[in-house]
Amino acid sequence: MADENIVETIEKLLAESPERKFPEGVELAINLKNLDMSQPKNRVDEEILLPHGLGKDLKIAVFAKGEVGLQAKSAGAEMVFSEEDLAEMAEDKSRARSVANEYDFFIAEVQYMAQIGKALGAILGPRGKMPTPLPPGKNVADLINSARSSIRIRSKDKLTFHVSVGRRDMEVRKLAENVETVLSRVEGALEKGQHNIRSIYVTTTMGKSVKVV
Repeated sequence: MADENIVETIEKLLAESPERKFPEGVELAINLKNLDMSQPKNRVDEEILLPHGLGKDLKIAVFAKGEVGLQAKSAGAEMVFSEEDLAEMAEDKSRARSVANEYDFFIAEVQYMAQIGKALGAILGPRGKMPTPLPPGKNVADLINSARSSIRIRSKDKLTFHVSVGRRDMEVRKLAENVETVLSRVEGALEKGQHNIRSIYVTTTMGKSVKVV
């Protein structure tokens, strides 16, 4: 059940933000305090399953071969990359960057992870798109379905960072429940929980910001 204060905050945001000719995203701007972000232990790096997804289709690519590759295609993966594709991207950085920008989420069989880290880590890492490993025996379809509703939040070394929580054409209560889920995980990831949060605002892509916390 969505918190009524968050529901009212999102309603206010949407009322004050003019309609655009494209489906705007809804984001949280999170501002932390009293943390030394040069220390990796203080950084937020969480993968979160949103209860209502992002309200848009994500493009998912899988590094796999054989039966797993076929299963990934059947489960709706937009692209399945082979070992040969990976070798080519290692040599062609322009293609590697193009792939990194085109796809929203990557999954890889565990045997490819070291090779991907060496060949593509410098490109995928800064974008927060290093593949989620697929352990032997795990159903790739389950991972793909989960990925379509997941987001990755990464503060890096900054006290302020943004995270997508949906689109403005989603139901307000669904957006509110997504916001609650993110807030809970961020608090749980911080050493002193809410005491390390300076403020949190909800905003649309080109609209106003309204304070949540």
